Amino acid sequence: MEFAFPWPMSQGEWLAWSSAVVTLLLGLLLFLAPALAFRILRLQVKPEKAAAIAEARGRMSGFYLGVGLCCVLLAQPLLYMALGFSWLFTAFGRLLSMMSDGANTPFNWASIVVELVLAALPLAFAFGFVP
Repeated sequence: MEFAFPWPMSQGEWLAWSSAVVTLLLGLLLFLAPALAFRILRLQVKPEKAAAIAEARGRMSGFYLGVGLCCVLLAQPLLYMALGFSWLFTAFGRLLSMMSDGANTPFNWASIVVELVLAALPLAFAFGFVP
């Protein structure tokens, strides 16, 4: 059995692949440079709570790397659907926090737009809206 890199062939695949690559890059950033990633995300780690860095490298980067890498390497519509729904629920969680936790900030508004775009790209391909 030969392994062949599934290069995107259609416009819809390129959109979904782009979202997967951004997800993969975010995962790499969290994995390799968690302190920088936390600064970008406007999070602060307390010196006495160094385990927060482990959360970035383990739990946070693990899902980004796993789903992003599976989408890039396997290029299956159902994987792209999982990626899209993951970003959609991320946006929904942020919206819920903005409404109930008083986190209505310009950073959260910009983040929710980015998350919705990253959700829409693979979902448009997975549901056949963009061939």
